[in-house]
Amino acid sequence: MTTTHSEVPHAKRLGSAPAADDLSPAERMSVDELRAVQLERLQWTLRHAYENVPCYRRKFDEAGVHPDDCRSLEDLAKFPYTTKADLRENYPFGMFAVPQQEVRRIHASSGTTGKPTVAGYTADDIDTWATVMARSIFAAGGRPGHKVHVAYGYGLFTGGLGAHYGVEKLGATVIPASGGMTARQVQIITDFRPEIIMVTPSYMLTLLDEFERQGIDPRTSSLRVGIFGAEPWTERMRAEIEERMDLDAVDIYGLSEVMGPGVAQECAETKDGLHVWEDHFYPEVIDPVDENVLAEGETGELLFTSLTKQAMPVIRYRTRDLTALRPGTARPSYRRMDKVTGRSDDMIILRGVNVFPTQIEEIVLGTPGLAPHFQLRLTRKDRMDHLTVLAEARADTPAERRVPAALEIAARVKDGVGVSVGVEVLDPDTLERSVGKMRRVIDQRPRD
Repeated sequence: MTTTHSEVPHAKRLGSAPAADDLSPAERMSVDELRAVQLERLQWTLRHAYENVPCYRRKFDEAGVHPDDCRSLEDLAKFPYTTKADLRENYPFGMFAVPQQEVRRIHASSGTTGKPTVAGYTADDIDTWATVMARSIFAAGGRPGHKVHVAYGYGLFTGGLGAHYGVEKLGATVIPASGGMTARQVQIITDFRPEIIMVTPSYMLTLLDEFERQGIDPRTSSLRVGIFGAEPWTERMRAEIEERMDLDAVDIYGLSEVMGPGVAQECAETKDGLHVWEDHFYPEVIDPVDENVLAEGETGELLFTSLTKQAMPVIRYRTRDLTALRPGTARPSYRRMDKVTGRSDDMIILRGVNVFPTQIEEIVLGTPGLAPHFQLRLTRKDRMDHLTVLAEARADTPAERRVPAALEIAARVKDGVGVSVGVEVLDPDTLERSVGKMRRVIDQRPRD
């Protein structure tokens, strides 16, 4: 049996299980205690949304339900969904449930496909967010006194400030590097010697390349834990990062509509999915087609209902992320969600076949001689859609290896995904590098 790098004990790793007394009281609740807290908070949230947000009052009335109809957690299924369209239709502040003077911060999505979605926070919301972020960093192996290099973007994007406040709440030291200026990031990591980095996984690959370009072995860095989120990533990418950097790579999950990063976190000692902090965020998984609630272990679309948000509660928000819920392990009372490896709205339908970028990522990262950078280019010819995988050779890959690598990718996509694609293996350092979320799909099809 082959031993993976992540299974090899190493003095550099932080991922030991904390003692029970080190966990917060919320993390030590029994399942029954947690469910009681959830029901009380859910009933408050439904009343708060109904009484203060016209959109929710209308949606509840149209569905024939009232907050008083929620007498158990299962009753949540009677209530209508919230979608990104609801947030955009009520742009900018129509979903807020408190007076404007009580809002202490506003964040927003990038708005690349329409109006941005706006999120508001009261002072209590910001404290809650810092609390779940501190809990997440602790679960990843972070401790008071550690230095944390935050390379998520700051500003309207929730990543940078969400991580920043969590580090401070934990009692660790934050290095607010933000995104970009990659060479300088490497210098800061080398000079300041942080134990932890928080960044998108695609930008971590860019940083790794920059370490090597500067002649620095990334494995000699001070970094011992990487907390990666804001985009789907695969187990192969985890293995690539852990091998090249010699750290524990763990997943964090969140989205601005629900709170920001810190909704769920993977524990470094198990790396078996992300424990959802269910005392603040209630998860469901539904079939995205028939919209029935699915049982534990079944993969579908993830929904969240906030339980403690004051400024902008969300009820059954459809995240479009695909995952499954499973029983807790490192935090037994809290259910785990599988690593998100796709979204229902980033799926490419190519000649009737559903294709996710993460399926291609697994294949590219498993092909010898190729770098972990790729893009998918969609074009149309003779009224037929075509997908081309743009991969990149490693610097030490012989030129004669490129054609066999391209043929190997095409064959594996055909066999594993069930669709024919073109493949181009490009020179090293050809594809654009991420300085935040990576743009995987380049759609060059004409607008009909």
